[in-house]
This record gives sequence, structure tokens and C-alpha cells, in this order.
Amino acid sequence: MAVAETQLYAKVSNKRRSKSTSALLESLLTKGFPAHIAQKALAATGQKTIEDAAKWLHSHCNDPSLEDPIPQEYALYLCPTGHLHNHLQEFWKESKHQCGKNRAHEIFPHITLCDFFTCEDQKVELLYDTLKRVGDRFSHSFPTSISLSLHSSTSYLGFFIGDSHANILKEFAVAFSSEAATLADCHVKPCLKQLHLTLAHKFYPHHQKTLEQLAKCINPEEACQWVAALYSRDMRFVHYQTLRALFQYKPQNIDELMINAGDFIYVDPRQQSDVSEGWVIGTSHRTGCRGFLPKNYTERVNESDTWVKHRQVEVLEYVFVTASRLFTQSENEPNVKLNGEVHKPNTSRSVTNVLSLQNATLRRGVLVMRHGERVDQVFGKSWLQQCLTADGKYYRADLNFPSTLPKRKDNMKDFESDPPLSCCGIFQSKLIGEALLDQEVTVSYVYSSPALRCVQTAQHILQGLKLDQKVKIRVEPGLFEWTKWEISRVIPNFMTLTELAEASYTIDTSYRVNFPLSSLVPSESYEEYVSRSSAVIKQIITACPSKGKGVILIVGHGSSLASSTRPLIGLPARDSSDFAQAVRKIPSLGMCFCEEIKEENKWQMVNPPVKTLTHGANAAFNWRNGIVED
Repeated sequence: MAVAETQLYAKVSNKRRSKSTSALLESLLTKGFPAHIAQKALAATGQKTIEDAAKWLHSHCNDPSLEDPIPQEYALYLCPTGHLHNHLQEFWKESKHQCGKNRAHEIFPHITLCDFFTCEDQKVELLYDTLKRVGDRFSHSFPTSISLSLHSSTSYLGFFIGDSHANILKEFAVAFSSEAATLADCHVKPCLKQLHLTLAHKFYPHHQKTLEQLAKCINPEEACQWVAALYSRDMRFVHYQTLRALFQYKPQNIDELMINAGDFIYVDPRQQSDVSEGWVIGTSHRTGCRGFLPKNYTERVNESDTWVKHRQVEVLEYVFVTASRLFTQSENEPNVKLNGEVHKPNTSRSVTNVLSLQNATLRRGVLVMRHGERVDQVFGKSWLQQCLTADGKYYRADLNFPSTLPKRKDNMKDFESDPPLSCCGIFQSKLIGEALLDQEVTVSYVYSSPALRCVQTAQHILQGLKLDQKVKIRVEPGLFEWTKWEISRVIPNFMTLTELAEASYTIDTSYRVNFPLSSLVPSESYEEYVSRSSAVIKQIITACPSKGKGVILIVGHGSSLASSTRPLIGLPARDSSDFAQAVRKIPSLGMCFCEEIKEENKWQMVNPPVKTLTHGANAAFNWRNGIVED
């Protein structure tokens, strides 16, 4: 048991116990559940219904921490509802789409009245009584309107609450804190600093203008129903990563975790160093059980997705018609200019309208993609030895080997350092091409690393797009991966353009490369690789006409996603150790998408036009083992 958890146990075990006589608790007691377990279930589910609590108890029947007395953590938030909430959610969506995720996206729109504090499970009912009593006391003193002012800086964007109205909310928070200490024995710290509703936090400075434009479309003057609500979270997993299961996984071994689609899993990054690649060890939010699970069955989500909103106290649903002063402290002009068009700040406009206005300036997109599954990724570096007969002829030793290999004039052993795609890699590539076709993505130019696996990926993507007879592949040596990672410490002997064309790959043989193959340096430094990648992507952008809305497809390596996109959107290169860690996590056909905002002379990274491709492993099988032979 960790020292911190031991201290928690001692702290909560020594506290005075109190009894709750709620109807929900009585119902669980009549079903035979011990009081402390029933109270734990009610606290974990927000004390909403007996069905929720009973379901939680059933799911946690094998939870090793079920008897542990660690309480939930609670926070008191003031949350908008109605039209203002809808506009804020629209801002959340579009700001993430246009500028990427920032810290504000980790939680829903709210004003913090009291930050997180602990409350014993058996005293949560008293916490509700506290909230109701304080709400009754302040019901006639709340303002008839709340003043919201838009504040902007290089790392923060949000609404500040006007002083007079903020003072009333602070008094409310102080009163709740005092009553909670008396009634529920809780130490609650009210928020006494500048009250605010955050829109964006810790974003890149060059996104400030775009975020401001989107924020000025929010009209907080509409009638808004503000609700004071208690939210809780499991304090044990506050600093963990939160994953959500995309698919069901049934354990194959006793130390693996059963997960259903939609389950949340808490993962401690500090405990993953000894875990096999592609796996993580975590704790299920639904069952409390711990075990190993395949990482590609999950996606990263926000910790707040697991928070529980507690049973509402009806008296606190006060309605405030907000009379707002909409301006930014960095820009106080009465009218806002957006793409040259003047708009009144007090006019209600959809955030989506801003997106449509800005889309008019978008000209090009760059889709950078890692190649598909390579054959040595599945069968190891000695894969070629498994496929050669005694006289050196290739044969298909497994259905995931390619049916044939393209002809190359030099030694067939060159395939060892320049391997082809597996059959699954070919399928992956065609599937991505078909998905791009379904999304009506117009690919105008295709660039590929000289590695065979990249050329093949580009070819099969074009086939999926039905463009293999219309768009030719420009083979660019400058797109090859960081040469330090080549095991042989020499540059691979790639197939020539003539060989590729004779193998029926749609190659642009007239293309003049930006970085000659002879210029690739074995074991280049990280700085040399970053410089090469930055120069090549800029030369590719310059070479492709900016007219129209065509997408430039670049098929490279895992390292290409960062090295080709970060200089494009104006970000510095990562530290070399961080870069290596990030590349290891990029799967086959992993992709990044950048769009050009020509009027502002910049590029921004947005969501790719198609979803990611996730699938599980399929090990080799010998029918003799376990079927015929013992």
C-alpha cells in the first residue's frame, strides 16, 4: 500500500461516524448490504436512484478496494444551462477543431465556487442539506443579472464576473463552506479570487486571435438558468491518465482486465515502464478491478468524464438574465472585424458561422501519414529467410506475406533493409483511401519517402481513392526517416524510379527531387534530420500551386508526423528524447492534417478527414499444438 493511501486510510478511519436515514440507504439496507458499503455506492453514483446504486454494487463485487474507507472528493460549481450553455459547447467544439485541444477542453463550462474537498460517504446527505439551507438563505439576494466581461491574454481566454455580482457569489461560497464544516465536518475552501468562466487556457499564442473571434460570437445576454451543483470524483486517480474502451476485451490470462466498450480505465503513467509494448495496466472505473489491457482498444479522454453530478437541490435552480459587457481587455473596440467584415458584438451569431467565414480562406490541406504495416513488423528482421527456397526463389510462407515481390536489379537481400508492406498493410492502405473517397477528400498531389513500404502505401491509397490512373507519386528522398534509426548504419538501397514504374507503381518520373538521395547522411544528428524535414516540407508547399482546395498527401514514416507538421504550423522541434517517445506511439497509417489559412499566412493543425484504423493482433497458429498433440 502506498504511503499516501495509508495516510488517507488512517485519516478517514479515525473520523466520527454518523448515520444517514435516507430512503435510498434504507432500501439498500433492506436488501442486506452493509451500511458502509451501501453508503459508498450511493456516494459513488450521486445518490440519484436505488437502481444506480444497486448496479454499482453488482459491478464492484470483485473490487479489492470495496472495503476501503477512502471518500470521494467534491466540488461546488455554478453551471450555465439553456442557450448560453449550447453556445459555450459550440465554442468548445469549434475551438478544438480549429486550434486543437487546450486545458479548457478537459472540463465542461462552469464557474468554480468551492474547489475539491473530501466528505465521508455517510455525511454526503448532510452536504445536500447544507447546500439547500444556504440556497434558501441566498434565494432573495442573488442578482437579477450577471455581468460577464470577455478577458483575453496570450494563454487565457474567458469571461470574468463583474465585481458586485462576484461578491454575492463569493458570499454564497463562504456560507456553504461554513455550514459544511458545521453540519458535515468538511473542510471546504471557497473561491475568493477573481470568479471566471474559462473558455480557453494554455493554448499556443498564435491561436489567440482565432479563439477571440470565436468567443465574440457567444452572446451571454440571453436568458440563462444557472445551477449550483455538486460534482464528485475518485480522489485516488486524480493524477492518472483516463482511457475509454472503444471495444470489448475478454481476458486471455488471469492478470488481464475485462472491459466493455465505453468503460473508463485509470492508468498511472509511472507504472507502465515494465509493461509489454502495446499494453497498459490500469484500474476499471466500472468494476474497480485492475489488470492488463491492449492500449489500441482505448482512446485518451478527460478525467472529468468520470465525474459524477449529484442529486440536484431544486431550490438552487435560480434564473439569471445576464446583462453582459462583451469586450476583451486587449481589444475594446465596439465593433469586431472578422475577415474584413464588421459585426456588432451584441448580435447573437453561431460559432459555426465563423467557421464557414474562415473556411472561405482555406486553400490547401497537407495530410501527413505513416506507411501501412510492414512485413518485418510482423515476422521480424529475418522475414526474408522464411520466404526463400534453397535456390533463392520467393514463396509465400504465410498469408500475410505479399503474394509476390517487385523485381529489383540488385540483390534480393536489399528487401531486408527496404521491406515491403504485409498483406494487412496493403489492406489498411486501400481502406484509408476508400475512407478518404467517402469523405470526398480531393487529393491533388502525392509525395512519398523512397522506402518501398511508403511507395506501396501511397499507391494503394490512390487505388482506394480511384485516383491511381490520374495522380502520380512524387518520390522525395528528403522524406526518409531519421537515418540514425537505421540498424545497418547505412542508407538502404532503394528501388529506382524505373524499377518502381516497371512494377506498375504510378510514379512521376519527371519529378525533380528537393533532396537528392546521395545527400542522405548515415547516422545523421537529430538537428540535421529536423533541418532536412523542415526544408523539404517548405519546398513541397512552394512547389504545389495554392489555387483550389486540393490536399497534398505525404506518405512517410512515424517520425514524419512531427517533423513535417510542426515547422508548418510554426512550432519548434521537440527534444530528441521526447520525439523518440512520441514516434513509438504512432501506429500504422497514423496521420496528421494541416489546413492553410491563406489570409493570415499561416497553417493550423485540425482533425484528420477520416477516423483512425484500430485492430487487434492475430498470432500465428499451428493446428498440431493443442489440437492433435498434447
